[in-house]
Amino acid sequence: MTLTSDEVELFARVRGRLEAIAYRMLGSAADAEDAVQDTFLRWQAADRERIETPEAWLTRVLTNVCLNELTSARARRETYVGRWLPEPVPAGDPMLGPAESAEQRESVSIAVLTLMERLSPQERAVYVLRTAFGYPHAEIAGMLGLTEANCQQLYRRARQHLADGRTRTPVDAATARSIAERFLAAAVSGEVEPLVRMLAGDAISMADGGGQVPARSTPIVGALAIARFLRTSFQPAAARRFVGEDLTLHADVVNGGPAVVATAGERIVGVLVLDVTEDGIAAIHVQANPAKLERLGRR
Repeated sequence: MTLTSDEVELFARVRGRLEAIAYRMLGSAADAEDAVQDTFLRWQAADRERIETPEAWLTRVLTNVCLNELTSARARRETYVGRWLPEPVPAGDPMLGPAESAEQRESVSIAVLTLMERLSPQERAVYVLRTAFGYPHAEIAGMLGLTEANCQQLYRRARQHLADGRTRTPVDAATARSIAERFLAAAVSGEVEPLVRMLAGDAISMADGGGQVPARSTPIVGALAIARFLRTSFQPAAARRFVGEDLTLHADVVNGGPAVVATAGERIVGVLVLDVTEDGIAAIHVQANPAKLERLGRR
């Protein structure tokens, strides 16, 4: 069915919210865009005169598209080369969605998106819709075809799965950039001690190369081990071996947190996103898969 100009405009108004929901659900900006496009096609094919609340209808359709995608993604993860990490998104990108509350900001952090891989598709949907977008349980239950009690149970279970024992430190953009700058200065200093002081004692570093570029398949654990690895990796000779040319390193803000972006010429070749807690930097998520750096590169 042909869309009227008002119907096209309505979808355009809610598109940003749909993308933000899909990104939190899937951990991939590219997959989120595909899910929103699929939702648009279903909107186009629907009997829209019978839809009383278009935004609620679109949210329900998108959520179910994402649930189907999460189910198939689990099978793909089994054949994924190395460790799977979420796709990083730059500060100010509409894909990040609302950021008024600490919970909303935390729900889109790379650390929490990584932890959300522990959740079942339904747990993830309930957690995202409730925490990041404030939907009441009764409305979420209607979207997912659940009872309200079941929805509340899924939400409690999701929160338990995501509780990793750490208290994350919420930071604004200016503080995040400052932390990234101090981390970068420590990393290129050639000394181990400045990095160790910034890291939690049991910090962990993990990397995603997607089988496209070299990346450690096992995490590095412990502040000293990570500091020694970074000191070596950030040396110019090591960087040239990795990408074939000199690297330029930038302090940045990614997914609301401090990050270091590595570029070679005009290409982004890697992003280190730092998970800041009251004990120091507790995790470093290194994204080097070229397919997951395209959105950042377009910026």
